[in-house]
Amino acid sequence: MEELYKNLERRIEASPPGLCPVDMSRAFLELAHAQTCGKCVPCRIGLGQLEKLIENVLDGKGSMASLKLMEKTALSIMESADCAIGYEAANMVYKGIIGYRDDYIEHIAHGRCTCSYNQPVPCVNLCPAQVDIPGYIALIKEGRYADSVRLIRKDNPFPTTCGFICEHPCEARCRRNMVDDSINIRGLKRVAADFAGEVDPPKCAPSTGKKIAILGGGPGGLSAAYFLQLMGHQTTVYEMLPELGGMLRYGIPNYRLPKDRLDDDIKAILKTGVKVKHGLKIGEDISINDLRNAYDVVLITIGASTDKKLGLEHEDAKGVVSAVEFLRDVGKNIIKDLTGKNVCVIGGGNVSMDAVRTAKRMGAKKVSIAYRRRVADMTALPTEIEAAVAEGIELRTLMAPSSIDVDENNNIKGIYVRPQMISAIKDGRASVKATGEEDVYIPCDILVVAIGQNIETKHFEEAGIPVFNGKIITDSTGAFKDMPGVFAGGDCASGPATVIKAIGAAKVVAANIDEYLGYHHQISVDVEIPEASLEDKTPCGRVELTEREACERVLDFDGVENCMTEKEAKQEASRCLRCDHFGFGIFKGGRESIW
Repeated sequence: MEELYKNLERRIEASPPGLCPVDMSRAFLELAHAQTCGKCVPCRIGLGQLEKLIENVLDGKGSMASLKLMEKTALSIMESADCAIGYEAANMVYKGIIGYRDDYIEHIAHGRCTCSYNQPVPCVNLCPAQVDIPGYIALIKEGRYADSVRLIRKDNPFPTTCGFICEHPCEARCRRNMVDDSINIRGLKRVAADFAGEVDPPKCAPSTGKKIAILGGGPGGLSAAYFLQLMGHQTTVYEMLPELGGMLRYGIPNYRLPKDRLDDDIKAILKTGVKVKHGLKIGEDISINDLRNAYDVVLITIGASTDKKLGLEHEDAKGVVSAVEFLRDVGKNIIKDLTGKNVCVIGGGNVSMDAVRTAKRMGAKKVSIAYRRRVADMTALPTEIEAAVAEGIELRTLMAPSSIDVDENNNIKGIYVRPQMISAIKDGRASVKATGEEDVYIPCDILVVAIGQNIETKHFEEAGIPVFNGKIITDSTGAFKDMPGVFAGGDCASGPATVIKAIGAAKVVAANIDEYLGYHHQISVDVEIPEASLEDKTPCGRVELTEREACERVLDFDGVENCMTEKEAKQEASRCLRCDHFGFGIFKGGRESIW
């Protein structure tokens, strides 16, 4: 029975988004029905009746009357079941009838599912940039590393960077989970970048004579510039800081992303002919209207580079800094000596982990994180949290900042935090509330605030660009209704997001700008993908990237992760099930060679 449950768990984990939700509801209901004790009528009989009603819908025998009956039956079970199993099973069906009613109606009216699951490969479907993951893994297996990088660059001009820091959402639904564990997709991208050496970008299309100004030299702006340049448009990137890269350079520490490796990606982008103008800040050195007069299109891709405030008294005290400012200084190679200092970081995301691990490398005596929720609620990647703990970082969870303690010279002495307790679950996440106990005092010489980032929007509002809740509001194409030729994309339009999401947004807005200019360029790659093999896929452990010893790596800012060996990479690549060829892949095409 335990093995059955584990198999079911693996299959649920590997179920790609887009599968029929009605069928998923039926499967869950069947499982819940089997788990009930059978003592009460709502569970024993009611759940069975719901199962039959859903089966009738799936078999094309349902009607709108049966849909109404299902809703009433589910509500009745929810109100009268004696245990949580019966309530939750019926509640799931009830929520489904409301939430994806269209799917039920499609089955009833036409005997088919609305599921338009066009992309049959789960990893590609979940990649915001739609990178051909099975393709480049197959190339790595064959030892064709340069071709692997070329294939990645069709959709993502930052293969090296993403090999180091991508949050790999693609791995969440990898079908290899059904066998043992997901493929280490990010690790294999790192292999391709490390083993390929310097790979030239593809040739650009003939010049269109169109000029495009791009505000912001972060991953979104550089990706858009790369794609538009490949299409034949001349792009010029305006960056206010001395070097390109945005938060990749000035927000992510060197030990996670060595800057010489970031430069490898940026050099390849600039090789396409992208022009750059440094040291010009929008609203001060140049205006939107100036750019509109000089260029055919203006694209705004500024990142979320300003900090959010705690809203506490004395937040302006000496020693209180934002994580953005703290990490930007380190990115500029302004590394303060924190020897003997106590550092406290507020927040539980990846930025807070970067801040605490950086403070440790700057010589701080003690580094703590104060977070108002549990470790399980932290938005940071589990591997980042584990790495921080291994390096000696103290986690103070269920502690919410309440007041800042300063001395007579307005220097910070410490922070009072209020003990919290876990409470009701709202929107799938446990909320917290104060326990009523006395505040706890954390002494600190430096307080780093890492509770989120904002976008600088003042100049854009003054220029007539719509802004709401700190975000630039565009239509679905990234354009503005009353400002032809101006587009926006990335963090400034979506709010702070990941690198791979910024790259995905850049693909979309680049294609829309190309259409706006009257073209329909196609970006493709001529790399031939190896044929899928028919060898058996026996269970095999996942190869993880190793790290330098914690006691050694905290002494410098050198890279922490080690790349796989060639032997490890080929074994890991051979675990891929080639969903682009088998299963739905063979019916629906499997891959798109052109976008």
